[in-house]
Amino acid sequence: MKVDKILNEIEEMGDAHAGSSANTPLRDDAFELSDEEKIASIKNDVRSILDTLGLDLEDDSLKGTPQRVAKMFVNEIFSGLHPKRKPKASTFENKYKYGEMLVEKNITVYSTCEHHLLPIVGKAHVAYISNGTVVGLSKMNRIVDYFAKRPQVQERMTMQIVHELQNVLGTLDVACVIDAKHLCVNSRGIRDIESSTVTSEFGGAFKKKEVRREFLDYIKLDTTF
Repeated sequence: MKVDKILNEIEEMGDAHAGSSANTPLRDDAFELSDEEKIASIKNDVRSILDTLGLDLEDDSLKGTPQRVAKMFVNEIFSGLHPKRKPKASTFENKYKYGEMLVEKNITVYSTCEHHLLPIVGKAHVAYISNGTVVGLSKMNRIVDYFAKRPQVQERMTMQIVHELQNVLGTLDVACVIDAKHLCVNSRGIRDIESSTVTSEFGGAFKKKEVRREFLDYIKLDTTF
């Protein structure tokens, strides 16, 4: 079974997965322009690209494309670049004294490869062990979505999700596994439509083999309803 093979590879890999800076490379002046100014500038750039390709931008189907692409870049697929859009993760005291692992699995990931600006589509599985604080379940999904909505490298995205939850929860005991398809591999170059990429980041207690194994076993549970 494919999922068993992937999980066995993760366990064997342990902490030796490929490293990457956890910070998205941004210039110091990245947010000096307003969103409206960025959209206006990107619109002109997209128009120039399409014009260079020889497309007729007066055609009814194409004349709105530069504006649509510019708005999509700023307001949607790259909206996670701006720190003002970071989700506010409300935390609560763990009054019910739940001391076991909490796993949020099969979180949908829609991101964009920063090398070719093509989609990354997959699933994220996130877990933590409370040290007295818990976070709303939907906030875990929102944190994944926030870091996905930017030009990304999958290794970095995995690390960013873990580091953010560690900060929110005040514990190192956080883990994340992402399994995703990269259209820069699937639709161009080698054009291998079957392959996917798996990355993982294990913090605190999840570095222990038995805790990591428990997390990976939870991922395998069938939750089809």
